[in-house]
Amino acid sequence: MWYGQVEGTDIVVLDPRFKSCFAAHVRVERLWSGARWAEGPTWFAAGRYLVWSDIPNNRMMRFVEPSGEVSVFRERSNNSNGNTVDNQGRLVTCEHLTRRVTRTEIDGSISVIAEKCNGRRLNSPNDVVVKSDDSIWFTDPAYGIDTDYEGNRAEREIEGCHVYRVDAKSGAVAAVITDVVRPNGIAFSPDEKYLYVADTGATHKEDGPRHIRRFEVDSNGANLSGGEIFAESTAGLFDGFRVDRNGRIWTSTAEGVHCYDVDGALIGKILIPEMVANVTFGGAKLNRLFICGTTSLYSIYLTTNGSKLG
Repeated sequence: MWYGQVEGTDIVVLDPRFKSCFAAHVRVERLWSGARWAEGPTWFAAGRYLVWSDIPNNRMMRFVEPSGEVSVFRERSNNSNGNTVDNQGRLVTCEHLTRRVTRTEIDGSISVIAEKCNGRRLNSPNDVVVKSDDSIWFTDPAYGIDTDYEGNRAEREIEGCHVYRVDAKSGAVAAVITDVVRPNGIAFSPDEKYLYVADTGATHKEDGPRHIRRFEVDSNGANLSGGEIFAESTAGLFDGFRVDRNGRIWTSTAEGVHCYDVDGALIGKILIPEMVANVTFGGAKLNRLFICGTTSLYSIYLTTNGSKLG
């Protein structure tokens, strides 16, 4: 099913910079529908397929680009949420039910990357990225243990909701951001000088945060400073997002996808007929934006490209 025109109801140009991101004839495609809460899309270049989570249905789905076929990738996925691809092409997954981050090895076995910090169980890892040095960074709000809908209701063992880094060599898990209410989406700038983190604290705190913050990564690649607000959501909350090769942020919102340039300006929107949870870049040239709406998977071709796989 197709929706609208470039300058019609599906693409809203707020700044001339946004118009250059599309060819004049592109459309939004609905590729599949049938999820309860679609999340965590990630692209596997070697197989030309996309994997994403359907959290309440406790499964992961797969879209194969050449054929358009959609099938179940993994049943009983431990209420998986965010996913990414590491630098060796392996699937890295945040699991609500088991409260851990895992990696699917080349032989199909599952390795645990993180499940505790200082001897205490994590809340419910939400979204994840892998840096060029193979360190793994993930957010850990408590959405998966707040209720039984996206995991199992449980008490927190860690006070607060933090952002963590897993050292590539030692496997040590360390909290790197502790002043967030509900950390959610996460991504690096193309040069990895900045780490962007969404805070969806407004879900649990009156007048709570609904923004993306930007942190500066130090020269050793492990420590952060700064943390100023990069952008405030104008439609619901920011959830998952990804960054293109020019540093623009493409982020989910209640009305679709919003695009922010590197200066923090909202330059345009892709309106989707349901709330969007996450996005990623895929296709042979990483110029196809895959969009996880509440129940459906959408895509649109761009004239820009994702900064990396995942």
